[in-house]
Amino acid sequence: MEILSIFAEILKETLMPEISNFYGIIIQMMFDDHNPPHFHVKYGEYKAVITIKDGTIKGTLPRRALNLVFDWLDLHREELLENWRRIENRQTLLNIEPLT
Repeated sequence: MEILSIFAEILKETLMPEISNFYGIIIQMMFDDHNPPHFHVKYGEYKAVITIKDGTIKGTLPRRALNLVFDWLDLHREELLENWRRIENRQTLLNIEPLT
């Protein structure tokens, strides 16, 4: 059973790689994902999906974490859209600088 757990973790990291990480906030994008262009956020037990163009959020994050994510989104919107294009072309995603 442990081998299956390890395989599942490797598959998850391959299909939804981490592209940035700051203040305990993990940003990921998933291959073969649906439109509109968006990214996934994890912060402790919280999870959310945020659209790149307008910042629409599905899920929940604490207000402080959400404000940090929106600050980061404002700084890196074009890089996120480039990563979305890379997803569509099945190319390796680029890491994006964390918020400092």
